[in-house]
Amino acid sequence: MNTIDISYLGLGVGLLLLAMPIYFFHRLGVRLVRSTVIAAVRMVVQLFLIGLYLKYLFEWNDPWINLAWVALIVLVASFTVAQRTRLRFGFAVVPLFGGFCGSAMVVGLYFLMFVLGLSNPFDARYFVPVIGLLVGNMLGVSVMALNTYYDGLQGDRRLYYYLLGNGASHVEAVMPFVRRAVEKSFAPCVANMAVMGIVAMPGTMIGQILGGSVPGVAIKYQMMIVVIAFVASALSLVVTLYLADRRSFDIYGRLKDIRRRS
Repeated sequence: MNTIDISYLGLGVGLLLLAMPIYFFHRLGVRLVRSTVIAAVRMVVQLFLIGLYLKYLFEWNDPWINLAWVALIVLVASFTVAQRTRLRFGFAVVPLFGGFCGSAMVVGLYFLMFVLGLSNPFDARYFVPVIGLLVGNMLGVSVMALNTYYDGLQGDRRLYYYLLGNGASHVEAVMPFVRRAVEKSFAPCVANMAVMGIVAMPGTMIGQILGGSVPGVAIKYQMMIVVIAFVASALSLVVTLYLADRRSFDIYGRLKDIRRRS
């Protein structure tokens, strides 16, 4: 079964669908018209560039170049999360980079070596998309978790100081905020996992079927993609919160000024 290619004309016709939500935004007076157009243009340009880059990346298939690519996307993801959470870049980038990079490599290599059974887990055809997928999933979870954690500490700091004043250790005092952050960030992931294949048709499975894979193979890949994305996001969040927490408080247990003003 051959994959049906999308012509550039067909791609243009498909992109015209964006005119409908943009028109609705305009009629409703929603301030999303300009940002939607910019986001769509950026998406098209970025995907064409990454397609060109991946072509050469697959041809070179050099482990060191692949690792350099991982470091680059993890660094970009770290800055993106820091920007969306309004955390100071100097404070947030190190914990985020450590959490993203460590978790993506551990879970990604486990999947490539022990599930797929690859003799060369750094093969660009497998290594690049798997690590990219994991980092992409970590990003959304980290934004929600860090926002919830630090919003809770800043908005309800009296609870934190009350627990400290009544003999709780630092870990015990921050644990209510950690629990809240983990629950809020992973509730959508658990809900999506529960309805996978019934309410939601996963993109990876559909893409593989359209690409010519038999449904049985596509389903097995989708199962593992969901599992490794969930595990990597959880591991990344634990590492990031641990590293960030060590930099968030002074020697007296007081929360530092770690948020940017605007």
